[in-house]
Amino acid sequence: MSARKMITAALPYANGPVHIGHLAGVYIPADVYARFQRRLGNDVAFICGSDEHGIPITIRAKKEGVTPQDIVDKYHGIIKKSFADLGISFDEYSRTTSKKHYEVSQDFFTTLYNKEKFTEEVSEQYFDEQANEFLADRYIVGTCPNCGNDNAYGDQCEKCGSTLSPSELINPKSMLSGNIPILKETKNWYLPLNDYENFLNEWIIEGHKEDWKPNVYGQVKSWLNDGLKPRAMTRDLNWGVPVPLPDADGKVLYVWFDAPIGYISFTQEWAEKNGKNWKDYWQSENSELIHFIGKDNIVFHCIIFPAMMKAHGDYIMPKNVPAFEFLNLENDKISTSRNWAVWAHEYVEEFPGQQDVLRYALLSSAPETKDNNFTWKDFQTKNNSELVGIFGNFINRVAVLIHKYYDGIVPAGDENALELNEMAKAASEIENFLENFEFRNALSAMMNLARFGNQYLQTEEPWKTIKDNPEKAASSLFVAAQIAVGLAQVCEPFMPFSAEKLQKMFNVPQLSWKEIQDEKVLIKTGHQINPAELLFSKIEDETIEFQIQKLENTKESNKKTNPKANPMKDEIQFDDFTKIDLRTATILTAEKVEKADKLLKFSVDTGVDVRTVVSGVAESFTPEECVGKQVMILLNLAPRKIRGIESQGMLLLTTKPDGKLAFVTPDVPVENGVEIG
Repeated sequence: MSARKMITAALPYANGPVHIGHLAGVYIPADVYARFQRRLGNDVAFICGSDEHGIPITIRAKKEGVTPQDIVDKYHGIIKKSFADLGISFDEYSRTTSKKHYEVSQDFFTTLYNKEKFTEEVSEQYFDEQANEFLADRYIVGTCPNCGNDNAYGDQCEKCGSTLSPSELINPKSMLSGNIPILKETKNWYLPLNDYENFLNEWIIEGHKEDWKPNVYGQVKSWLNDGLKPRAMTRDLNWGVPVPLPDADGKVLYVWFDAPIGYISFTQEWAEKNGKNWKDYWQSENSELIHFIGKDNIVFHCIIFPAMMKAHGDYIMPKNVPAFEFLNLENDKISTSRNWAVWAHEYVEEFPGQQDVLRYALLSSAPETKDNNFTWKDFQTKNNSELVGIFGNFINRVAVLIHKYYDGIVPAGDENALELNEMAKAASEIENFLENFEFRNALSAMMNLARFGNQYLQTEEPWKTIKDNPEKAASSLFVAAQIAVGLAQVCEPFMPFSAEKLQKMFNVPQLSWKEIQDEKVLIKTGHQINPAELLFSKIEDETIEFQIQKLENTKESNKKTNPKANPMKDEIQFDDFTKIDLRTATILTAEKVEKADKLLKFSVDTGVDVRTVVSGVAESFTPEECVGKQVMILLNLAPRKIRGIESQGMLLLTTKPDGKLAFVTPDVPVENGVEIG
């Protein structure tokens, strides 16, 4: 009897693209699990979407001088396409700015409000007087009380992973203005998490002692041991889902209140499109809810969201929350702000047709129980030695030999050969590992079937026995064909693009997992297969060196105090510098140059003489602004004609953040003609 599986993957923030840390720690394992459950014949809803109300989005919008909607529209599109390009098989990928999500989130809040599950509390919150707004947790930075990190946020320290509240920060500052914020009274609605301690202890600590991952169980136990406190479910912000109460102007739902409700609202969107009843997946005891997340989201998915659903009263609890640890890149923590990442959309562009290589490499390094590391050299080795050398090599040999000796028709063989048990064995091992969220072991079991196939061919040597024992050669290639088709079936959750190619190559449909386990013969004698097609190609050193150099360039760029600064010009000798004659000077007159919008003509007192200089500064200054300004001039620059006017020197200018020019001037007035250097 099939089961119903409600599978969710953590909502990515729509403030930047998806990188390999996200893929390895959430989305590829979740996709493998969803694909596998479908193969078991289960009723699967695999749901995700962009989280578009996070504070990182408003921070990015302010930095870029655009609206939050501009940011989320841009990155929602990039993220959604990246997932599709990498074969992440969501049944629904939506967004938290959708109309349906607003309705469902507000209805959820209203239900809890009407059931009197909230407490209304007036509290003092940090307020930026210059920006004239209350500060969300992420808009406050200070020193972490646990590890001393000076750049900890008001909700979390990204260095030590501690979950914080703004009041715990040492020397808090506003990210909006850099000022020290004041405390100001405001009213918000709180969910008293302490009321749910007994429920959480019974449900998780007693109920999931044996089947939840130690990192998840341990973190939840630690939180419960410390005692839970009420947590505000609303915020004083202008970006988010408005609080649906008459006295709540200027307040939105806390992002960690509305974001997990996205799983529900997106399921409703999918159900409406597909003639399903969404309640079957969220409110039926016959449904199993599984959350795939990173370790930084454990508290929200194992304490806050379950408390919300318990308060509501209509929802099932998750059966498991297989949270992953973090993936590092070349022995350094992946960082969006430092651009230290391998971005999914860039990988797809730079490695066309090699999506499964990344899926395989990330699954084999999946940070299941501890942080793991991705290196480009290891990626190359996994492709060249394992996918090309083992998997692809076996498939190619089987298809080529059957075409060479039998015109692509599967020869007769022993349908009771012991080797035919290997497919069912591999399928059962993979099933056992995946049901226990052991993705690396499951991947190894799949690859072991390819290894077995290679060893079998090497032992049987049909290219030799075809001459003196054709019956044995035929039988060995019959068995090898079964193993190849078995691989085409069991590799699908891990490498869907390769599975599709393999199924076309061997001219077979996709089988259910039960068929793989029950049937020894997956492809009959006399079956026509198609010509061999290379599944994987060798990745050369130059390709890997290019990727490593990209990261090295990023490292160099991160050393800059001003990332926008142009690279240093070619080095000069000291003698070259001494030839330059820089002087202080004063602009005496200024006027526009006819038929030249950018040029101003100056009369400049250099202390040596009064000379004419033409400069392209008219878009930044009016002539009147320049008269009387003390400046610096390169005096011994050879004269050149500009619009018919001989310009005798160059004024020193720089560019301000707004793009306008500014004269380089002395701090205090000095005589004209003073040498600089």
